[in-house]
Amino acid sequence: MSAIALKGVRKAYGDVEVIRRIDFEIESGEFLVLVGPSGCGKSTLLRMIAGLEEITGGDLDIAGARVNDLPPAERNIAMVFQDYALYPHMSVEENMSFGLKMRGANENEIGRRVAHAAGILKIEDFLGRRPSQLSGGQRQRVAMGRAIVREPAAFLFDEPLSNLDAALRVEMRLEIAKLHNRMKATTVYVTHDQVEAMTLADRIVVMNAGHVEQIGAPLELYHRPATLFVARFIGSPTMNTLPATVAGQGSSLAMLGATVALPDAVRPFLREGQNLVAGIRPEDLELCGPDEAWFAGEIAVAERLGSQTYAYVEVGHTRMLTVECPRAADIAAGQRVHVRGAPSKLHLFDAAGGARIG
Repeated sequence: MSAIALKGVRKAYGDVEVIRRIDFEIESGEFLVLVGPSGCGKSTLLRMIAGLEEITGGDLDIAGARVNDLPPAERNIAMVFQDYALYPHMSVEENMSFGLKMRGANENEIGRRVAHAAGILKIEDFLGRRPSQLSGGQRQRVAMGRAIVREPAAFLFDEPLSNLDAALRVEMRLEIAKLHNRMKATTVYVTHDQVEAMTLADRIVVMNAGHVEQIGAPLELYHRPATLFVARFIGSPTMNTLPATVAGQGSSLAMLGATVALPDAVRPFLREGQNLVAGIRPEDLELCGPDEAWFAGEIAVAERLGSQTYAYVEVGHTRMLTVECPRAADIAAGQRVHVRGAPSKLHLFDAAGGARIG
């Protein structure tokens, strides 16, 4: 039995539908990440699971029971918010124990659970402090500890690391991964951060304008995106996408003045003159000699990140291609270069609907 099941779930504000008949199940112990652009509905969906937003239509089941009309306190879930939501006048220990006291737990049980959670998160030394005396990362640990002491059926995280600086986000991301590996608790996590989604998730749900574009394991979405939207959204830097037309009776692709032979496997899905969008990842392009090139252009920006180097190549004053280069590559802005890729690494999408082809 799944831990959480959404069956045709909808959310509307008046005539405006913001969640459109969503169906998927979250397995017990699974770490599921909801991603998508701002306004796509991912936080609204999380709040519906928590009971903080009413469900307009469909059914939400938790542990096999329909909970549409249950208040948040009766759903046996715990939510960690972006802004921590700690009581400023209470100590860390009081913040962590407050919910249990409101539920009538005895003092010994409260003490046991608080000590256990504090040990997991390594915040034993902060139990007497107030939130104002803590760093951002320490406050987030307290917010997580407050959730852990409830021993819920599921944890819900709403962009919990977005207020932290880059170094602290890395540290806290590792802490969340370790916490999940240790507790094996069902977790639903909302983020807009690519790295968080790819490194934390067992599965990712990509949302767009209130509906689900694709659900799958992180590398499945990366290597085989089902739609053009997913192809552009998953991956950083984003996938290069180019307008293309099928030529040579379906044997080749014409794009930006180049003609590229297509693998036999995709040819049955194509027809002469069909308009497509061709996608290729930056790591699947390379700089080359003029005789082997697909495209020629000028480097607009050379971006050196230490472990990686990217060339942003302007082709024909109409398209910018991102090319991953060897980190010690001798490149500079203004340099004329030639670019090629592997036809087997092309992703093809219908130009009209955006669905994957082949």
